[in-house]
Amino acid sequence: MTKSGYPYPPDEFDVAVPGGAPVGVHRAPRSGWSSAWPFLLVAVVCAAVAWGGITLLSGGDDPAEAQGGASPSVSASGSPSASAPSASPSASPSAEASEPNVADLVAAADPAAKYMVYNLGTVQGLAGASSDSLVAGGLGGSEATATPPEADLSAVTAAGTNAVWYGEGRDKEAKAAAAILGIPEANVVMNDAVTSSPQAVWVFLFTAPAG
Repeated sequence: MTKSGYPYPPDEFDVAVPGGAPVGVHRAPRSGWSSAWPFLLVAVVCAAVAWGGITLLSGGDDPAEAQGGASPSVSASGSPSASAPSASPSASPSAEASEPNVADLVAAADPAAKYMVYNLGTVQGLAGASSDSLVAGGLGGSEATATPPEADLSAVTAAGTNAVWYGEGRDKEAKAAAAILGIPEANVVMNDAVTSSPQAVWVFLFTAPAG
């Protein structure tokens, strides 16, 4: 470069050195990008190496699976299926085969029917109190006694539980009496001995009725 084309003013580097040593020259200032790009290149390379190392160590698994996340199962139709708690079966109506209530049974009974209440146990006044309960419950013509009828009572005495016998066609009256006194329907049976008597129902008591 000629002196006429040299853009910089003379300085100490332009002074001639004895022996003909080279004289220093000026260099243009470096741009900011030329100074920064080596650092950016190093950062990118380090990030790529780190990511490759993590991927290698994880074995290439899905990140969601590596974190223990459970993926929803997919049904045959392709839609995710979620295991929902099975719905409890709907409660069947409590009165699915509800028995008629006491009032209905009494209303269906013959108002002229006669009831005999026998005390076969040891509780004093048991027959009288139960007879009063039948009348108060809407059944008339009830009579109490401690003298058993002239009939074969072996089945009743062997069981030793409160029972109701009724004559033919008197099942409604028998069920009404049993319902008032709380005697189980299983202990209500028809017996020919009652059919031939003037009473419609015989009630045998050993213990205080539940009703």
